[in-house]
Amino acid sequence: QVQLVESGGGLVQAGGSLRLSCAASGRTFSRYTMGWFRQAPGKERDFVAAITWSDGRTYYADSVKGRFTISRDNAKNTVYLQMNSLKPEDTNVYCCAAQLPGYSNYDNDNEYRYWGQGTQVNVSS
Repeated sequence: QVQLVESGGGLVQAGGSLRLSCAASGRTFSRYTMGWFRQAPGKERDFVAAITWSDGRTYYADSVKGRFTISRDNAKNTVYLQMNSLKPEDTNVYCCAAQLPGYSNYDNDNEYRYWGQGTQVNVSS
């Protein structure tokens, strides 16, 4: 069992930065690939970024590549999403998730087993 709690969301002007954190409980955190997804009201959930448990390899959606950076600190059971050069279209609820062991389609939300409640990010123009 893994419980995830996000923090770090808020209101920022376009061009600004935010760092989201996702704190996990559970001693097996280091064995999960972790992902960030975002979802606007009435829309489907979109993949943002993922980081593997085995070698720390990272993956990004094209829309955030070069602006967002995902990282993890297994000693602190925490995964981060550094968001720079934010745009109004980045406004969303951001959720972190832990992928089911043995799965590897990091951008498929159906392969993620545990989810946080999400944190709201608002980017003003």
